[in-house]
Amino acid sequence: MPGIENTRYQVRVAQGPLDVSAAQRLRHLAFGRAAADGLERDGFDATCTHFLIEERRSGALVGCFRMLPLASGAEIARCYAAQFYDLAALAAFPGPMAELGRFCIHPMARDPDILRLAWAEMTRHVDRTGVEMLFGCSSFQGTDPTPYHDSFALLRDRHLAPEGRRPGVRAATVFAYAQALAGHKPDTAQALRLMPPLLRSYLMMGGWVSDHAVIDPQMNTLHVFTGVEIAAIPPMRKRLLRTMAGP
Repeated sequence: MPGIENTRYQVRVAQGPLDVSAAQRLRHLAFGRAAADGLERDGFDATCTHFLIEERRSGALVGCFRMLPLASGAEIARCYAAQFYDLAALAAFPGPMAELGRFCIHPMARDPDILRLAWAEMTRHVDRTGVEMLFGCSSFQGTDPTPYHDSFALLRDRHLAPEGRRPGVRAATVFAYAQALAGHKPDTAQALRLMPPLLRSYLMMGGWVSDHAVIDPQMNTLHVFTGVEIAAIPPMRKRLLRTMAGP
């Protein structure tokens, strides 16, 4: 399948086991999870579509992500995030959904075009498949929430999921930041500086988050459930995404 290209990078769909293994190898490097064979993998890989972002000249893999399609909210229990969140509030969502997962960029790659290209391909995928909600787990590095108090307070003040969509608690260990940080006034600049780039992108599209962060020692992350309803993306942002995606 042809991929989206820019001057330096291209993004394409994985074509077989070797491509998927390359993504798993990059995930191992990015997430730092111990694995004897150098691959970071789980049981969801077999049912996902994997996307590779490569440097055109060298063919080096600089980023990857995967998408799990769901026909509607009735299938929400089979997504990765359902291990950590009570997603009963999304079970009645009527339209097609897609879970974005395992997004990572090579630790030595710093070019913002990599993230832009990833969103361009996500936009094409959403348009091509008729997805009406995109969701996933947005991760902060480490399991100590203290450095991210400003970020979490900003999420509490501006970006909590509406009551009818809000995920409940399922994980054994969480940081209930919406309650724990009551009265904490965030420093907006500091909050945005420490917020993961992928999460910032979601929020710019009108995305919303859970009211708690899951403490995940296996991945050495704190993550919040993040969703964006395609119909709610601001028109100007939609035009920008589709311009990046091209024909």
